[in-house]
Amino acid sequence: MLLSLSLILLTGLTFSGILHRLHLPGLLGMLLAGILLGPYGLNMIAPEILAISKDLRQLALIVILMRAGLSLDLKDLRMIGKSALWMTFVPASFELLAVILLAPPLLNISFMDAAILGSVLAAVSPAVVIPRMLKLMDEGYGQDKKIPQLVMAGASVDDIYVIVLFTSFIAMAQGKGFSVASFLDIPTSIITGVIGGALIGAGLIKFFKFFHMRDTVKVLILLSTSFLFVAFENGYGYILPFSAYLAVMAMGAIILQKYSLLAARIAGKFNKAWVASELLLFVLVGSAVDLGNLTQVGPSIIAVLFLALGVRMIGVFVSLIQTDFTLKEKAFTAIAYLPKATVQAAIGSIPLSLGLPSGQLILSTAVLAILLTAPLGALGIDLTYKRFLHKDVIPTE
Repeated sequence: MLLSLSLILLTGLTFSGILHRLHLPGLLGMLLAGILLGPYGLNMIAPEILAISKDLRQLALIVILMRAGLSLDLKDLRMIGKSALWMTFVPASFELLAVILLAPPLLNISFMDAAILGSVLAAVSPAVVIPRMLKLMDEGYGQDKKIPQLVMAGASVDDIYVIVLFTSFIAMAQGKGFSVASFLDIPTSIITGVIGGALIGAGLIKFFKFFHMRDTVKVLILLSTSFLFVAFENGYGYILPFSAYLAVMAMGAIILQKYSLLAARIAGKFNKAWVASELLLFVLVGSAVDLGNLTQVGPSIIAVLFLALGVRMIGVFVSLIQTDFTLKEKAFTAIAYLPKATVQAAIGSIPLSLGLPSGQLILSTAVLAILLTAPLGALGIDLTYKRFLHKDVIPTE
């Protein structure tokens, strides 16, 4: 197990460094390292690590979501207005509808299978997007119109919306019928997640002010609380829909709102933790990719994928109609909404495991989406933000 961890870290760092020198996103190198080391490559990752791969990926996501929450000023979202709400579901809905319309004639699958495929593809990856938005905030890009904050918040809720749709379509495909209650889970999980995270965050602020302790201990308490959120969602989410990831962000946001000095201090520690977490996340995502599943990929699948991405970008523009964003700013936001990775790795194989007719095709398309859009979106963000976004001038003393 220790050998596997060392290989994950060293190979991931090496491949990431090589890609950076080639002016490509480092996460592509991490994905490639995972594919190489994983069970479908050299099989050099211990089974014990693969068995807890999902938990390790969740840990990495929690680290970056907490860091995002500690930078997410609620006043910024209120300033953006309704567009912040539209961004949580309109782009994903556009992409889903495009796949439902395009996939049956191009891929020769049923409308139900097309809906499942669309729900797999429609989720944006917070793990790819959020670190880059935090970097933009640190450098002062897009801060005049709070574009990074908009993308971070939208990308996080987008996943909840898509996963609920995916679950509903899977149930329908298995003959369980349409359930209105499942769609009500979307707003319920958002509300309970935000309220639960905010209340716990407010309680922890009082606790931290009353009991003196090192910031490192506070970080451990916040991480442990975040793990409890995930455990609650996994154990009791069927009783009370609850978004653990939104709760994590809300907890960080309320700390920023009520105790900004502490938020600034512990945000730096989460930044350092993200260095290792990012490696684990993307190497393990890569290890779940079986290139053999690309056997069904042909021009038609590539066409569906990119046409749907184009429609998704239109959805972003529609969501931003009421804003004062320039054309370049809208284009940047649309590019930032392209990357896919973690959700596709998590749910892409479920239709095949359930024996659905198009399960293999759905898995192949999910794998292709990860390999193409994660680096494409990351590279698009890195290449355009300095040209498309306004940079705040930091006054010199």
